[in-house]
Amino acid sequence: MNKRIYFDDPYQIKFESKVIDRVKHKNRMALVLEQTCFYPESGGQPADKGTLNGVDLIDVIEDEGNILHIVDQEIAETKVKGKVDWKTRFDYMQQHAGQHILSQSFWELMQGKTMSFHLGQDVSTLEIDIQKISDMELEKVEEKANKVIFQNREIKTYFVDEDKIGEVPLRKPPKKTGLIRVVEVADYDFSACGGTHPSRTGEIGLIKILKSGRIRNNLCFEFVCGSRALKDYNLKNRILLQAAARFSVGEEEVPDAVEKLFADLKSGKKQIKNVSLKLSELEARDIRQNTEGRVIKKVYSGRSRDDVRHIALNIIRNPGYIVLFGLKADRKANLIMARSEDVDFDMRELIPAASQLINGKGGGRPSLVELAGDNVENLKHVLEELEEGLEVLDTD
Repeated sequence: MNKRIYFDDPYQIKFESKVIDRVKHKNRMALVLEQTCFYPESGGQPADKGTLNGVDLIDVIEDEGNILHIVDQEIAETKVKGKVDWKTRFDYMQQHAGQHILSQSFWELMQGKTMSFHLGQDVSTLEIDIQKISDMELEKVEEKANKVIFQNREIKTYFVDEDKIGEVPLRKPPKKTGLIRVVEVADYDFSACGGTHPSRTGEIGLIKILKSGRIRNNLCFEFVCGSRALKDYNLKNRILLQAAARFSVGEEEVPDAVEKLFADLKSGKKQIKNVSLKLSELEARDIRQNTEGRVIKKVYSGRSRDDVRHIALNIIRNPGYIVLFGLKADRKANLIMARSEDVDFDMRELIPAASQLINGKGGGRPSLVELAGDNVENLKHVLEELEEGLEVLDTD
């Protein structure tokens, strides 16, 4: 078994080691070292990044007690120099230690057990077995966790034999047996954990819960710590400042300005809809007055389906009409076909032929059918073909 330097000193990022084995892992070279600073993916924490003799690591995994250092090219030397990417390592230390404190805060204030934890590249997630939580309760959990951070408590790690682990007030029972590694946040949290953590809570910086959701009938919380929290604050502060400048209001007035904008937008949409309906009525009347015969054919482009449908419906409010409208929109061929109530014809009889002509599908009722298809070529010809399929009607 490799000596795991990160257990004793997570701040050490450079080391030298003998290569004790070379194996293949998914058609890539993997080195087994006598000792390593590289943390393998485990316990919800991703593997460290870095290099061996200047060669980038693809991954670091644990396999049957050995740590495999998977590299993107051959390393022939029998000794290697390793260097851990400190920025990534410290980021993971902040997130993982923050999770321990946040989990204990959920337990203390909500009696919520931690069911799972995932340390992601941008945000981390924490699954807690509670069914609901109010905004005020969530703020208290976050406030409690940050209070522990600001107290700059010591974080210690040590190993305990399995037969003595009952003497440690662990937040949850360990999954492993044998020699168990404990991470202790002084006078606050005790967890069985093999991950990397800072030596004091102050290095975590800050915990910020971003949002909550539901998973497996539990609540799931996204959160960020340390430099990630600063990055998130910078982003949201920049957005807030831009919004305040755009609305010409103070930052605290942005929510009210947004609400007013949405109210105005809703009112404007209603007015536009009313105007559009009125224009449809006028356009339908104009079409009827300038069209001879009972079948009205027309191809539209750049209009919405609702506009064209409203025109058709306004036409068939009058007796004796059949409407065959084509519409080119969003790279689709649309057909809207309707008839007046006094016309004895089921428009659904046109669906098979129409579907074939535009390579599409649709449906409707006896007086109105709509279809959409991929064949947008020559909709005028399509309407002519459909007109020929109509039975000769005698409405006299």
